[in-house]
Amino acid sequence: MDSLKHAATQFILTPEYHDLLSIVKGFRNGLVYGAKIRFPHALVMTLLFRRTNFKDMSKFVLKATRQHARNLAFFCTIYKTLMILQRRIHGKERPFDSFFSGLVGGYIIFGENNGVNQQIVLYLFSRIMMGLAKLPVKRNVIAEPANTFPVFASLVWATVMYLFYNERDVLQPSLQASMQYIYLDSNRWSTLKNFLWHNK
Repeated sequence: MDSLKHAATQFILTPEYHDLLSIVKGFRNGLVYGAKIRFPHALVMTLLFRRTNFKDMSKFVLKATRQHARNLAFFCTIYKTLMILQRRIHGKERPFDSFFSGLVGGYIIFGENNGVNQQIVLYLFSRIMMGLAKLPVKRNVIAEPANTFPVFASLVWATVMYLFYNERDVLQPSLQASMQYIYLDSNRWSTLKNFLWHNK
């Protein structure tokens, strides 16, 4: 048993196999991370908002967890494979290799419009926007870091409020519902009860 373990260790430490093994480990890490992130989220959302039987609720949680984990694992596999291929073709890793690899992987894995993919893509989009808000500071276009976030926050809120009041059907249903509750339902009441304790 020890000799088998030693041989396996020697294999994974062999430099020639590093690229291939990095793809395998990336697939593994995508599965683990996706499951760790999605399972508790799906479980809590199911318990809070889905009023069905235990079997259906369990199926929903497991399906969402499997999809999130699978998508991250396969995206990582495609991304790392393309990065390695480009590096071998050009002799070095170039800045836009990551863009191309992400473009292909994103289209193949996250191109299907479903709930899990929407959440992942929107999460990334929000982080990208935050990064772009910080970029002028990094590039010394704006000297004060404190100046970027207020501008970013005000533009985000201005845009979402404009869309909600003028083009609300383009917003996600869950966002429409939450904004309806906060901004429009608060305009209506008829008794003390539905003013303080109940919305309607």
